[in-house]
Amino acid sequence: MTRRRLGFWQRFAVVLVKPVMTVWTRRTWRGAEQLRRPDGIIIVPNHISHADPLVSAHFIHDAGRWPQYLGKASVFRVPVIGWILHRCKQIPVERGTVDAVKSLDKMVAALAEGGAVVIYPEGTTTREPELWPMKGKTGAARLALATGAPVIPLAMWGPEKLFDPRTTRFGLRPRIPVTVVAGPPVDLSRWAGAMPTRAVLEEMTDTIMLRLRDMVAEIRGGTPPPLWARPARPRDPEVTE
Repeated sequence: MTRRRLGFWQRFAVVLVKPVMTVWTRRTWRGAEQLRRPDGIIIVPNHISHADPLVSAHFIHDAGRWPQYLGKASVFRVPVIGWILHRCKQIPVERGTVDAVKSLDKMVAALAEGGAVVIYPEGTTTREPELWPMKGKTGAARLALATGAPVIPLAMWGPEKLFDPRTTRFGLRPRIPVTVVAGPPVDLSRWAGAMPTRAVLEEMTDTIMLRLRDMVAEIRGGTPPPLWARPARPRDPEVTE
């Protein structure tokens, strides 16, 4: 969905949010051309702060796309806010219930219409103490397998200075530096046409998260930890007589 096709409430959200973000942040945008594709795309950002959606939405809108986020259904039930979210074409999900399938159907439909669907594969802000990406959930992989839509990694660093989830502190000064980089689509071709088994979805998810982790490392420097904990060493079998 390009800017010229935005409805009233979408334009209202832009008018409300973008001037604030323009003053609040000093932006380094790279790779916006990766989002300028004629068909539907799946955008997968790393998740370091509750300010992430504001920063990523600013980047995606500047790239000429309208972001459609997958969000907790409970937020959509909040009076007024939920109504506006629906009008802005955001997608609720009932996590951990059979109704989650309905969310998948809505995302598939959004992609078929050429939308830019945004899924945080980690599911929540990372629990890594230094905010590196952690092991992801399989929703983005499942959607990619169902639609064949390209998966665009979106690496961010800086939103944690707007709101740090570790300390719950807001950064209120203007022009806080934030960096957002969109990369080429993740190569998931080896799984094209595969059945969505748990093993397949986890392999695809790990491939997505490893790309994100490497992109974040390029932005911030340093050595990232592994995405998952090493399995515990199995105990020696008991000897019975």
